[in-house]
Amino acid sequence: MPLVAAYPAVPMLYFDHNATTPLCPAAREAWLKASEQFVGNPSSPHRLGARADRALAAAREQLAAYLGCGAQDIVWTSGATESNNLVMHHYEQALAGGEEVWVSAIEHPCVIEAAQRHFGDRVRTLPVTACGVLDVDTLRVRLAEQRPGLIAVMAANNETGVLQPWAEVHDLCLTHKVPFFCDAAQWIGKLPAKGLGECDFVSGCAHKFGGPKGVGFLKCSSQGPVRSQLVGGPQEEGRRAGTENVPSVLSMMAALKERETLLAETDTQEKEAWRNAFVMSLVGAKILGQGEGRLWNTVSALLPGDCRARWVVKLDKAGFAVSTGSACASGKEAPSHVLTAMGVAAEETDRVVRFSSGWETTAEDWQALTKGVHTVGRELAG
Repeated sequence: MPLVAAYPAVPMLYFDHNATTPLCPAAREAWLKASEQFVGNPSSPHRLGARADRALAAAREQLAAYLGCGAQDIVWTSGATESNNLVMHHYEQALAGGEEVWVSAIEHPCVIEAAQRHFGDRVRTLPVTACGVLDVDTLRVRLAEQRPGLIAVMAANNETGVLQPWAEVHDLCLTHKVPFFCDAAQWIGKLPAKGLGECDFVSGCAHKFGGPKGVGFLKCSSQGPVRSQLVGGPQEEGRRAGTENVPSVLSMMAALKERETLLAETDTQEKEAWRNAFVMSLVGAKILGQGEGRLWNTVSALLPGDCRARWVVKLDKAGFAVSTGSACASGKEAPSHVLTAMGVAAEETDRVVRFSSGWETTAEDWQALTKGVHTVGRELAG
């Protein structure tokens, strides 16, 4: 008897790219090639170690060019969750005892919970509008009254796809001399990374843009040392102990190169038009963040009915993989903190479903999803 029950061979259309993306062919090829070519530990003194170290250095230069920062500012990590925890760990030691950390109300759980662990009641929440955009006016007023030790605002929200005014916040932080941290996990690979490197700290992870799971980066401030969370080795200039995952780093950079090339050569407005046509077909639904700038691939919709789980299960059986929101927060009984911050009533948050496409998603895929949603809607209504 098999240990894991086999799933039926039902063709699936994948609309959960904000949770994770399939490994793209370029990333797969880069990983296999690097696994054969770079067998040495980058910290080893022999030629094989030096070869691996040079490959990491070249990847650092490549990522720095995309972000617009110095190569020495890049630290390789296991993903955005580790990167975000590293930022909060660093600032717990770097800030004076009474300094506050200001975090937007819609940050990813790994930012909010890391801030709460390290700073407790010194964490102050920055509100968002009903459309899920950071309230910059409130931030401006607060900054005129007080200077925090750190401000954290993401680039794009993982649940709604709503773009955040990170560049404007960065400018405010420069004016008030406040360090700025931006979680760019959902932005990178969907929109150009250029300019993000100007932020003091920026995090990202490969599996959100076609790279492998378990690898990411943190762009660090070039001002002063970074207090390492993982200790026991001198790797990454003492900022993150542990042998670097060379094949995964090179695979990540192959995926990012492919995405950045697509962004330079492709008009994403066409893909956005496919998404918008799907939105127009959702009769009786409320689109979260509608009217604001959003990622071209994301729809977060409050659907009719009594339970989002029924939508997800029935769509799964119909051949569509969709999500209830943040994959990292799934299974929690409490309403999504993102939806609560946007003022969505608790009894309505249980009907929000997220659809997120990828670069490979076609217009025909969106049309099939439209038919699938209509079919499931009729089943639920009947």
